[in-house]
Amino acid sequence: MNLARRCGVLLHVSSLPSRHGIGDFGPCAHEYIDFLAAGGQGVWQMLPLAPINAGAGNSPYSSYSAFAGNTLFISPELLVRQGVLRPRDVEPAPDFPQDRVDYAAAAAWRERILEQAFDNAFPGLRADVRFDAFCRKASFWLDDYCLFAALKREQRGAPWLSWPRGLRLREPDALEQARERLGYDILRERYFQYLFSLHWENLRDYAATRGVALLGDVPIYVSLDSSDVWAHRELFELDREGLPIYCAGAPPDYFSKTGQMWGNPVYDWAFQEKDGFSWWAKRLRHESERFDMLRLDHFRGFCGFWQVPACEPTAENGLWIKGPGAAFFSAMKERVPGLSILAEDLGVITEDVVTLMREFEFPGMKILQFAFSEEMGKNAYIPHNFPVQSAVYTGTHDNNTVRGWFSDELDDQGRGRLRDYAGRHVSAEDAADVMIRLALGSVAALCIIPMQDYLNLDATGRMNMPGVAGGNWGWRMQPGMATRDVAARMRFQAWIYGRVAE
Repeated sequence: MNLARRCGVLLHVSSLPSRHGIGDFGPCAHEYIDFLAAGGQGVWQMLPLAPINAGAGNSPYSSYSAFAGNTLFISPELLVRQGVLRPRDVEPAPDFPQDRVDYAAAAAWRERILEQAFDNAFPGLRADVRFDAFCRKASFWLDDYCLFAALKREQRGAPWLSWPRGLRLREPDALEQARERLGYDILRERYFQYLFSLHWENLRDYAATRGVALLGDVPIYVSLDSSDVWAHRELFELDREGLPIYCAGAPPDYFSKTGQMWGNPVYDWAFQEKDGFSWWAKRLRHESERFDMLRLDHFRGFCGFWQVPACEPTAENGLWIKGPGAAFFSAMKERVPGLSILAEDLGVITEDVVTLMREFEFPGMKILQFAFSEEMGKNAYIPHNFPVQSAVYTGTHDNNTVRGWFSDELDDQGRGRLRDYAGRHVSAEDAADVMIRLALGSVAALCIIPMQDYLNLDATGRMNMPGVAGGNWGWRMQPGMATRDVAARMRFQAWIYGRVAE
């Protein structure tokens, strides 16, 4: 895959302004696409759109499904336009905070709205041809997910591993009884996913008319408490009771003496290879229909992954296990036509990862915040060492904002190296602009800047602090931040460095 020279912005949907507690696919998302187009931006990158789990800190990387959509992103305004709701059903909205997502409050409000929408649509739903077509097309994941969601509600949110044995092990009689008992709830979940699909398709098609490509994010692992693991235990290293034999993680390093236990079950790659990795092919085809390009998270895990016995309290006693490598991507290339992948190749990257990326021509990521080490001239993240076919970022959702990084994390020596490299004085006030220009001016074909850096926000604009359980994923762009002046500056800088999307 060859990237064209262009630039874009990283901003998750949840961070958009909205009067309904959290960003969604409604008018503000369409206005943001107009803003990007006015700013000469050709790409909008967002985080996974999957349902979130409050128990996992509302992370979009810890989901109940690898296929379903986050119903918090269904737009109340669009439901009114569809005639499913009346204006009085969604107004006045509660007094939500504008700078942060209050997930509990937003979820409660959205759930009430969606329940009303379903009640209104229910009488004619079975005669709805579009709804029927959606259910048929998505049946390979929708049937299991909606039954899973209905059962989880019935079981008061308990993980599937603690459900009654018949349900936990998917005994046919237990599942059939559940389908009969929970038919109304299952239909409601189907309808919610249908609405998500309608609103997303509306936004995706609008982005295409404005020349803005959409870049999505695919986590390599899925959560243990997910419909995917519950319905497809054969794909994972689980015992007869469904408990994980091994978990994914990271080995001990400079940052953690005991390593990291992520808790995700690891794949049984040998089993998956026997049927041509069909589950993965369905997953990537599904995501490719949503997005123009996919960022494949933790790419190195396809070459080798750290596997830890599930009984271990830490990740110290794990082993490196060989991943599916070229066999996997050869199968994906054949089974998912037009697949466009950006490899998340951050961290310690071994030669086999480099070889795999080169073989399939996958561009990798370059993060400027990692560039200003003592060996700056040889650093892989310094602009003069970038390959053309790569994507440069000032930082990602896991990094501080540039202003916060410069003020709070970069030491005096690092600040000095940044000043030397930029050839000018750099302060906290203008560090973001300096880094943006270094990124835009680099040879990397794709340049993605977090919206917070264009807004020159300090650490309060940070999206995620890895390793910290609470308080993440909440930052929101307040109304009036994405101004014409900001768009004009973005467009001018994109034009200077030959990246304007025409």
